[in-house]
Amino acid sequence: MANHVTGVDIGTYHVKVVISEDTGDPRQPPRILGTGYAESRGLRQGYIVSIPEVSRSIAAAVAQASKAAQVRVKRVYLGIGGIGVEEYIARGETIVERGDSIVTERDLARAAKSSEDALPASAKQNRKIIHQIPLRYNADGARVLGKNPVGMKASRIAIETLFITCLERHVVDLKAAVEDAGCEVEDVVASPLAASFIALSKMQKRVGCVLANIGSETLSIIIFEDSVPISIKVFPVGASDVTNDLALGLRISPDEAEQLKQGAVLGAPYPKRKIDDIIARRVSDMFKLIEAHLKKIGKDELLPAGIILTGGGSSIQTVAELAKAVLRLPARTAVIEASQKMQLRDASWAVAYGLTVWGFSEGGDLEIAEHNSIGDLFKTIWLWFKKFLP
Repeated sequence: MANHVTGVDIGTYHVKVVISEDTGDPRQPPRILGTGYAESRGLRQGYIVSIPEVSRSIAAAVAQASKAAQVRVKRVYLGIGGIGVEEYIARGETIVERGDSIVTERDLARAAKSSEDALPASAKQNRKIIHQIPLRYNADGARVLGKNPVGMKASRIAIETLFITCLERHVVDLKAAVEDAGCEVEDVVASPLAASFIALSKMQKRVGCVLANIGSETLSIIIFEDSVPISIKVFPVGASDVTNDLALGLRISPDEAEQLKQGAVLGAPYPKRKIDDIIARRVSDMFKLIEAHLKKIGKDELLPAGIILTGGGSSIQTVAELAKAVLRLPARTAVIEASQKMQLRDASWAVAYGLTVWGFSEGGDLEIAEHNSIGDLFKTIWLWFKKFLP
């Protein structure tokens, strides 16, 4: 494994790069060596509309991080976001092949393949599976308690699997932009999953929580229960919608509206109550989308650790209070704590930093983006998640 790992988070408005090194202490996250930041060009709602422009932004951010860390960047871990990220849950089953009915890893691999085969055509056409995570197993119709049924006796094994997919064209375009910037993509990771590695504690994942990343043009969430991600969703709304509402409602320029949104204008000649009302309406609408999704999966008001907020939009004043009011859950902005000589500036860096955590774990060697060796994948991903269990 390399002594440093680079994470690249390509957002609609900004590209963020984090270079980290292993601390040698499994209880500590990677130590940040350098960060890079550049304005994004050539994207809309996380999707590339101009590869050359995106490539130049990536190159600028990587160069800045490389200079700060004093290392040369050749390979990177890439976050995948955008409104094309979708989840599918499928079930599969298989007959245990050993004569003594002892369940083996081969049985799990065949059950996993069966769940993949059960995916609808819409999950496969022009889409790429970037992660698949076993949610639960049944042995002869009874739910298996613990990570998996290997070593148990059963005649039949069933599995329920979470598949995280994105548009294949999006992956191809992002990789092309990174390669044009002079780097090779080591692996791709869904951005909400990457952020969870650094923004959530073991306790929060165990008891149940939702992590929300409020980006410029998208709102992404990932929901954890029993230390495993059970759902992921991306909505086509973001912090820029708040800016637009302020600009229209107050008849001011987008630049001035952005400053008002961040609370950076003192003594503004606009009624504070009107500003707060405009912000509250839009942000509340965002949290209502999250509420609807939680109801859909049967988890509304049932996540004891509540909602944790990241992304640039998490810096909007009163955002945590609005989340608490709409979702009726505990709410707070993520705090990225690490023993490191360079601190992250805010929670919007969670994805880029989380990608380096993935890179230093067994997960970084899974080649999940290529979706191969399904038996090894399921064996290794459970070992990886086990590292983050209490």
